[in-house]
Amino acid sequence: MADALLSQRLGAWLVPDAAERPAVLRRYARFVVAQGLAHGQVDTTDDHAAVAIWYSRPATPPASAVWMYDLHRLLGAHATRIGLLHAYVDAVHPHTAHHYLAHLAVAADRRQAAVGSALLAGYHRSLDVVGLPAYAEVSTDRPRDGLLARLGYVPRSPILLEPGGPVLWRMWRPPARAGRPGDATGDELPARVRAERTAIPFRGALLLTASPRSP
Repeated sequence: MADALLSQRLGAWLVPDAAERPAVLRRYARFVVAQGLAHGQVDTTDDHAAVAIWYSRPATPPASAVWMYDLHRLLGAHATRIGLLHAYVDAVHPHTAHHYLAHLAVAADRRQAAVGSALLAGYHRSLDVVGLPAYAEVSTDRPRDGLLARLGYVPRSPILLEPGGPVLWRMWRPPARAGRPGDATGDELPARVRAERTAIPFRGALLLTASPRSP
């Protein structure tokens, strides 16, 4: 997971200091895996070439004040930018029932697409059985060409990380109709919301406001 972050523009935005970036992102990767084990589900291949961290929503997520304290204790000043990332993501998270693919990392080699698809296949089948959608964010300039798009995720309105950060595309996978794999239902990501581009300090945290937009 740390290697995946290091290879993306997102990793450079999270930790602008190139010298400190590998160590900080590795500590952050350990943190999110620990959070997944404690509060969600962590799937991985036998050789650890891929890992996916899932959370069930509307299951109540852990209070942000709890994990932000732990994050600051672990990462010090670097936790501020990572906290800003989570504030942006939380401000536009869909409220309808779904499962959240919070993190996906696949080792970069020629088997990348096959390994990632195999890792997610079982979870997607279980969601289709109960008729629940999946949601994720990806840091890419071509959201319709990536692994998640090939697995039925459709890009919706993006999140622009500021200051000077990359775009995160919100990806929504409707459940397939029973007996017809790959045939999506009409369920859609709820109406878009736009996070204001100014983060307001609030009692030592970051407060983002959101406003509804048309679908």
